[in-house]
Amino acid sequence: MKPDVVTVAIKGVMPTANGCAVFIGNDEKTFVIYVDHSVGNAIQMTLKGEKKERPLTHDLIGSILLGLGAQLEHVVINDAREGTFFARILLRMENELGRKIIEIDARPSDSIVLSLQHKRPLYVARAVFDNVDDMSEVLERVLKQQAEESDDSSDSDSDDDK
Repeated sequence: MKPDVVTVAIKGVMPTANGCAVFIGNDEKTFVIYVDHSVGNAIQMTLKGEKKERPLTHDLIGSILLGLGAQLEHVVINDAREGTFFARILLRMENELGRKIIEIDARPSDSIVLSLQHKRPLYVARAVFDNVDDMSEVLERVLKQQAEESDDSSDSDSDDDK
């Protein structure tokens, strides 16, 4: 991939008062995008490989892409302005009429779910990546706190069995 983008992955999804914080990054840096609860849940379910009872909007989009013979190439979080992130979904279509690349403007939250579901790369524009605050320490603290709470609840469950 070109050097003007950085490969990233989802490092964690944490509930917040108004939705979910999605921690995105790599070994160099982690940043946060805030999404609504439903998309945060969709990201978590996809990361865990959980099946849904009924198809969600992202599943419908995947089915439409399949029906049209289009494949998700990758997703790029390409801009950030005043705390709002922007993304582009790149689709590839090949049929008897030829080959076509389609670029679609989309919310990063929806784009992330699609990239996870289709197991396709997630990139961030270098300019965006360089300008976001590094939240790696915050993520580490939250994960450590969750692990401690999980250990505490496991210990109390064990005590109840005695």
